[in-house]
Amino acid sequence: MAVIISQIKTDISADNREIIKAALKKAGIGRENVVRADIHRTSLDARNNKRILLVSSVRVELEKASDEKALCEKYPFCAFSERGKLLPDKVTASDKKIVIAGFGPAGMFAGLVLAEYGFSPVIIERGGDVDSRAAAVENFWNNAVLDPETNVQFGEGGAGTFSDGKLTTRINDPLCGYVLEKLAEFGAPEEILVKAKPHIGTDNLRNVIKAIRRRITELGGTVRFHSKLSDIAVENGRVKSVILGNGENICCDALILAVGHSARDTFEMLLKKNIFIEPKPFSIGARIEHSQEDVDRSLYGEYWNDVRLPKGEYQLSYRKGERAVYTFCMCPGGIVVPAASEPETVVTNGMSYFARDGRNANSAVAVSVSPDDYGNSPLGGVELARNIERKAFALAGKNYKAPASTVGNFLDGKGGLDNADASPTYGIGVSECNFYELFPEFITEMLNVGLKAFSGKMKCFGSRGAVLTAPETRTSSPIRITRGGDMMSVSLKGLYPCGEGAGYAGGIMSAAVDGVKCALKIMEA
Repeated sequence: MAVIISQIKTDISADNREIIKAALKKAGIGRENVVRADIHRTSLDARNNKRILLVSSVRVELEKASDEKALCEKYPFCAFSERGKLLPDKVTASDKKIVIAGFGPAGMFAGLVLAEYGFSPVIIERGGDVDSRAAAVENFWNNAVLDPETNVQFGEGGAGTFSDGKLTTRINDPLCGYVLEKLAEFGAPEEILVKAKPHIGTDNLRNVIKAIRRRITELGGTVRFHSKLSDIAVENGRVKSVILGNGENICCDALILAVGHSARDTFEMLLKKNIFIEPKPFSIGARIEHSQEDVDRSLYGEYWNDVRLPKGEYQLSYRKGERAVYTFCMCPGGIVVPAASEPETVVTNGMSYFARDGRNANSAVAVSVSPDDYGNSPLGGVELARNIERKAFALAGKNYKAPASTVGNFLDGKGGLDNADASPTYGIGVSECNFYELFPEFITEMLNVGLKAFSGKMKCFGSRGAVLTAPETRTSSPIRITRGGDMMSVSLKGLYPCGEGAGYAGGIMSAAVDGVKCALKIMEA
């Protein structure tokens, strides 16, 4: 047992010792009564950029449990920290044949948990390992040669491998702590355990992924790359085997389907197999780029160049009626990257290295899309996004360049990059385009409304020279492969829809947690 003392406000230069001292003083705890004290979480409060503060919480273990109870009864800023068992101590492993399709965060953590409890999962991944994948991605970015099977969306680590490696999540699940600890165990920076907005960076994440894969294989699991799931064999309403693209048949008792949000051909296959799929909301928009200096000045004021402060990042949102527009996947010091997975399409995404030392900052400015916008058909959202991606390819010159415009020109109803404040970082290059020719009216209308609203919240968003690069269509899965309380598909026994592609997660952390939960359900069955 321990107690969490929260809302410890200190100068931004305070070290751990000073923060702990401030926490003990706030709660009136004598150092002689403390068995152990450490930092639980830290964040930055820059709402008043005249006085930026570090806000922390401290975990304290006292000699007497009664003293901890008294603190929690006396002070509203104190709460018990009691971490129960998140995973079982021991499981009797069976010879159950388990296949995992996809080696992104969901499939990776499902495989890790199963392997560590004595099971021998076979993990199939349509793309390449992280090193050959990085080579294929570099070839696309440098030479506009797309590999439809190994790219930013497909391959070891999933779409998050080429991102900022952000570990923030809106889910409040104790398993998040387990995932963070495992990532740190396999090489992620230790700071992810205490930062309120942790990130690994795409450079560190690639090494972590390889370390987890090695652990799985050391324990008897198998990871097979360039092994695409092309079909599922069914017998008596239950999964019997999976069929790979080369025709190979792998028998299985359970299939964890963790294929990611871009496995559109897999979704089509499932629909043909009469697997129940329902449409769900997602978002479409564009990437916006400012100089990182402009972002830092907007957030930190006169402190913008203070080396004690992290690179500035933001999260903004605005709602008009039933429609929302918001910033998403903000990448400080990052670049906008080509992220297509289908030929003759253009898709954008954002990426940062751990140092976040690039000249620009970028984020998606995304507009909510509901099933009503695309006819409520199971794959209507896929088709809406695909049509925009194909139109972007055509508008920008049919060479994988991306449509781009300054904010000012977009707000004026035209395209163009004249008087741009930031140089676009999209690797293949950009082409000046009018976004009103690219997007449906409901998207351009809300982008217009959102950019104006955000300009009142952050000074940099008032710049007409900020650069927009489009389209951002892979914010989340537009479908849900519906499952029951047992985490199995409601229409096929033995099929466990999992992670972001199945519509049950949104980012690295929530996908990894969902993978852990699927593994636990299979072990229970």
